[in-house]
Amino acid sequence: MITKTKHAYIESVSGVQGGRPIIKGTRTPVRSIVVYHRMGSTPEEIQIKLPHLNLAQIYDALSYYYDYKDEIDQDIDSDSEEKIKQEFGL
Repeated sequence: MITKTKHAYIESVSGVQGGRPIIKGTRTPVRSIVVYHRMGSTPEEIQIKLPHLNLAQIYDALSYYYDYKDEIDQDIDSDSEEKIKQEFGL
């Protein structure tokens, strides 16, 4: 049985970041936190790069990511493919 966690710092708002999950009260998408995390940044290092966020928000974004990993990975990967295709006119 998989139990999903409630995420106090995450919301999706129509018209903000295409309705993708963001940190409440900001326009910072969860996927941005995930990309930094994938590059090896610790939550403390992410906070230095995004000083408007506190550690609780960053940890909640990472927790949200692991609850919805497939969905967010697909979003990140498809976005990357689109940008590459546009850059090279494919």
